[in-house]
Amino acid sequence: MKPTPYELTISPPHHATACDVLAAHTGLSKTRIKQAMNKGAVWHQRPKTKLRRLRKATATVKPGDRLLLYYDPAILSLTPTDASCQLDMQHYSIWLKPAGLMTQGTRYGDHCALSRQVERHFQMKREALLVHRIDREAAGLVIIAHSRTAAAKLSAMLRENRISKRYAIWVLGDLTGHATDGRIEFDIDDKRAVTHYKTVRYDRGRNQTLAHVRIGTGRLHQIRRHFAQIGFPVMGDPRYGLGNKCPDGLRLVAFSIAMDCPFGNGRIEKTIDIERFET
Repeated sequence: MKPTPYELTISPPHHATACDVLAAHTGLSKTRIKQAMNKGAVWHQRPKTKLRRLRKATATVKPGDRLLLYYDPAILSLTPTDASCQLDMQHYSIWLKPAGLMTQGTRYGDHCALSRQVERHFQMKREALLVHRIDREAAGLVIIAHSRTAAAKLSAMLRENRISKRYAIWVLGDLTGHATDGRIEFDIDDKRAVTHYKTVRYDRGRNQTLAHVRIGTGRLHQIRRHFAQIGFPVMGDPRYGLGNKCPDGLRLVAFSIAMDCPFGNGRIEKTIDIERFET
């Protein structure tokens, strides 16, 4: 079955549960509707309100309400890899996201998203607000805020480059011959983008270079696009570069985060072990 979006507006005098209405409208079983709701694929909007995910099958809908179901059985059948909490500072936490897990959900669901896993980890008692993202194909550390105040403070720190994030990448070719300590500055989507890197070593047998990277800006796929632009694409990148296929997937990991705690708890530094990645 192909991905299918369903949309309907409740007409008078209709007054029933969202699950019943969707089952009647789509021809899908109530079991499938409930599964889609639980996994974040159903949306509800009352007049003059924002569109929100609807997870409660017994929720009542009224005339004028909009219901949307973004149904993709392939997505709904996925079993996500679990992220792990690396540091809990109450106002925010730092998580290790595995490769393949989305940072944020889509309209077709959020059960394969880090943000949803964080909500479940804290038993729905904390908000899970994204401060920054890393690509679905990449693994690494991500900061999650647990209040609007924390999100605003951390976002401001990111804009002001007061949060240091480091990445390790394997690129195709001998980057040491290009520059061992370099800076890439090409606009991305008509916006200034700056990437700093330092080579660690060149593996002649594989014709690949290991490098550590810092970014001065946070543009979409910045690291991947910048290194492809200078002729050294990241290994395993499915979108940018030629000749850089890799059976191990995207060879990029966000391995370190350091900052001064915005809530007065001193210096926060978290680094994950990437010894296996670097061999």
